[in-house]
Amino acid sequence: MIISTQQRRTISFDVAPDRRAAAADLGTLEYPTHVGAGESPEKRLRLKPDNLFHSFSNSPAPDIRRRATFMKSHAYCPHPDHRQTRIVLSPDDPEAKKAANNSTQPAAFVNFECPDCRIPVYCSERHWMDDYESHAEICDTLKQANEDDHDLHSGRFFPEFEYPEPQMEEIRHNMTNWDTLLYTREFKAIDDERAMRQVTRILTYPVTIASILHEEGPYGIREGGRMTVEGLKSFSALHYNLHPPRTGSGPGIKGLRPVPPPVRIFILGARAESSLPRAAWLQLEYLFHRTRMHLIFIGPESMTNRDAEFPLPERTAGNPFGGIVEDRISHRTKITTFVEYYHTMHKANYFQPFDPYFDCFVLFHPGLGHPASAHEWEETLPQLLETKVPIICTGYTEWDMQRDKQWVEEKMAGEVDVLLEPGENRFRSLRWDLNDFDPTDLSCGNWGLWAFRGKRYETTMQD
Repeated sequence: MIISTQQRRTISFDVAPDRRAAAADLGTLEYPTHVGAGESPEKRLRLKPDNLFHSFSNSPAPDIRRRATFMKSHAYCPHPDHRQTRIVLSPDDPEAKKAANNSTQPAAFVNFECPDCRIPVYCSERHWMDDYESHAEICDTLKQANEDDHDLHSGRFFPEFEYPEPQMEEIRHNMTNWDTLLYTREFKAIDDERAMRQVTRILTYPVTIASILHEEGPYGIREGGRMTVEGLKSFSALHYNLHPPRTGSGPGIKGLRPVPPPVRIFILGARAESSLPRAAWLQLEYLFHRTRMHLIFIGPESMTNRDAEFPLPERTAGNPFGGIVEDRISHRTKITTFVEYYHTMHKANYFQPFDPYFDCFVLFHPGLGHPASAHEWEETLPQLLETKVPIICTGYTEWDMQRDKQWVEEKMAGEVDVLLEPGENRFRSLRWDLNDFDPTDLSCGNWGLWAFRGKRYETTMQD
C-alpha cells in the first residue's frame, strides 16, 4: 500500500438542516457549524480558545482519540533504523533516509507522542530523541495542526462559516490574496489566524477556480503573472461568457433576451470537494454576475461523506449514469454528481460537444504522476487533451505538482500547451492537515496551481 501526500484527505462537512455538527467518522476531518436550537453557548462549549492544546491520545474530543488509535495501528515510525515500508516518493521523504542507512530493524507503529506537539510520531522515546533534529523541523506545524483540530471540536460558534450573500454588480472584487478578497466580498471581519485557516480550508476549492476564470484574477501574462500567451487565449474565451455584456434584459415581454447555455465546470476525481456545503460553492456564483453555471462532479468516490443521499438514482435511458442532480441550489447554479469514471462517460459521448467558450476541467490533487494513481489517468488524459478546453490542476506540494506536470509531458509529448506555469496558489488553504497514515506528512489543500490543454495547431494559407 503506497501512502503519501497524494493520498486524498477525506473531509466531512455537516449540511444537516439544523446545522449541528455530526459525529466525525474515523480518520476524517469535520467542520462543525452552528449549535442547534435550545442549546446554550455554555453547554456546547467544551474547549476555550486558550485550552486547545491536548494530547491526541487523551483528547477531550472522542473523535480525536479515535484518530490517535488509528494512527498507532497504521502509521509507521520514521526513524532511519527501521526498514522501509513503501517506495520512496520524493527527495524529502523520510523513507529515503531508511534506505540510505541500510536499516535493519523491522517496521514499528508510532506509539510515542512528542511532548511538544502531542501527536504520535515515533515508536519510542529513544527514537524520538535520536531523531529530534528532523522532527523539530515540523514540530511547530504539528502543534498548530493539533490546536486547529481541537478548535473544530471545541463547540464554539464559528462566525467564519457564515458566508455573505450576493453583492451589487458594481462592486469590484480584489483577488490579490485572501485578505483583499474576503474584505471586498464583505465577509465578517476575520481577525484571528486560526479562524482564517479554518475558513480558507473550505473556500480554497471554489475560490481557486475563480482566481483563474475571473477577469480580475491575480494571474496574467505580465512578468511574474505565470500565465502564458496560450493561456490568455483560452481563458479570454471563458471570460467572454463569464462576464457577459449587458443585454437590456428585464421583467416582462420587452425584457426577454436569448440566454446563453451555462458554463460547465467538470471536477474530475472528485472526493472531499463534492461534499462541501453548497453555500460554499455559491461563493463561486457570486463572483460572476449574470452567468449560469453547471458544476459536474465525476469520480468513483464523488459521493464520499454524502451517505444521506443514498441509494443512488436508478440508471435509466434518460439518466444512463445515475447522475444526482441538484437544480434548486439557486436560479443560476446547478450541481450534478456522477459516481463513474470520466473516460467511460467520454467514450459514450455523454458530454459532447465541448466548447472552449463554455467548458473547463478542474483536477484537485489528482496525483497524475503518483505511482498509485497514475494508471487511473492514462486513459483519461488523451480524452481531456482532445477536447482542447482548459484543464486546471492543483497539487499538495511543489514536488507533487512538478511530478504531475512531468508525467503529463512524458505521456503526451508535444501535444500539450501549458496555460499557467506551475507555482504556489494565491488561494491555497492556509491550514496544514495531518495524514493519519503518516503524521510527519503535512500538507495544505491546493498548495500548487497550474493549467494546460491539448495543443492547438494554427492553419496558415500559402500561395
